[in-house]
Amino acid sequence: MSYSDISVSHLTHHYGERTALNDVSFEIPRGEIFGFLGPNGGGKTTMFKILSTLIRPSKGKAAVCGFDVQTSPAEVRKHIGVVFQSPSLDQKLTVKENLHFQGMLYGLYGHELMHRIDDILSHLKLSDRAHDEVEKLSGGQQRRVEVGKGLLHYPDVLILDEPSTGLDPGARIDLWQYLLELNRSRSITIVVTTHILDEADHCHRLAILDQGNLVALGTPDELKHEIGGDVVSVIANDPEKVHRMMKEKFGNNISIFEKTIRMEREDAHRFVPQLIEAFPGQISSVSVSKPTLEDVFIHRTGHLLWNDEPNGET
Repeated sequence: MSYSDISVSHLTHHYGERTALNDVSFEIPRGEIFGFLGPNGGGKTTMFKILSTLIRPSKGKAAVCGFDVQTSPAEVRKHIGVVFQSPSLDQKLTVKENLHFQGMLYGLYGHELMHRIDDILSHLKLSDRAHDEVEKLSGGQQRRVEVGKGLLHYPDVLILDEPSTGLDPGARIDLWQYLLELNRSRSITIVVTTHILDEADHCHRLAILDQGNLVALGTPDELKHEIGGDVVSVIANDPEKVHRMMKEKFGNNISIFEKTIRMEREDAHRFVPQLIEAFPGQISSVSVSKPTLEDVFIHRTGHLLWNDEPNGET
């Protein structure tokens, strides 16, 4: 059995009368890229704060590298690197100066600190920007410096809260290429929170959170395979009426979200002609697609990933 870098057992957290996490349990083995996927208000940020020792859970236990986050937070901090969603760089300092001050917070000085900074910048492909002020870097480059700050003390676990916030698609791809290479080359455990579906697909395993509940746990492929077939999406002139009629004709496993009628079918390619013939002139378009993580979320929760609006801590 592989060693677990993170172990969470019956974790519960309340903000007043609101439950942000509800009896959540899971294990993250060493060297895994693990993601928390969910909407605003799902519980992702609360989980991030507990694992990074920023808050204490109301009930249950969480351990990182064998140390309890409540009873041994100082030991946990020695083993984790943290990248926050909000920027933490000093824009007027150079890249190297930002990393230098971060290293000093961990008690690193002299040759050892300089060696680590050079090593991190090399891996981040930022050696040629070491003496540039941070404000002169692109958003993607600044995000890589944030990751570098979290790696200076060579942690066993890197925890990132919404790492692609504010990045354009190209910068997001670059960041994830670096994280994947970091995981391969150093076997570091990486934990991310995200609401971005293509980010979640990079993870070895996912925990899908909704309204504080763990609604699914597994690899992206395992979770998609539970759909059992293709996803048929229907656009109709009168979606509410067609949705009602489709349920009467084909059964209750048909839903409607934002005027799009949705159902799961194993025989989708045969079903589409039958569907169009059943509702002549009422259907504008039909599309068939392989299941995505969005479909898994809908399957498990009955609503869209984007349905929830921010509500305090998430």
